[in-house]
Amino acid sequence: MGDIITWVVRVLRVLKVPRALVVVVVLASACQGELPPIRQSGTWLVVENQSGSQWRDVSVTVNHYYRGVSPRVEAGARLEAPLANFVTGLGQRFNTARERISHVEVRATDSTGNPVTLEWDEKIGPPLVQEK
Repeated sequence: MGDIITWVVRVLRVLKVPRALVVVVVLASACQGELPPIRQSGTWLVVENQSGSQWRDVSVTVNHYYRGVSPRVEAGARLEAPLANFVTGLGQRFNTARERISHVEVRATDSTGNPVTLEWDEKIGPPLVQEK
């Protein structure tokens, strides 16, 4: 949990968020105790909609090249997909035996039409949580 809080503080400082807001975000993160919205379960990628709004036209990009899509993810629901189903524009599939996840980007539109963006990167964030 400490790694996640440290990462949140670093990101908020880079974004030049006021110190009082950083404290609120850190306290909220510590109190929730929930899993991060992007995580891995074996050879599957899990993206959880932790908002109160449905997501439409969901696009998940792994390592900047491999892409998967879903028409919707309901509020509180999870999108679970085998990593081998993520494909490049040239039809190459993610090879779980030879590759590891280094970056994940999720883009969608919520039910009010606002854009939704989630991102995880091994260079700036805590390690990708592995579900059991």
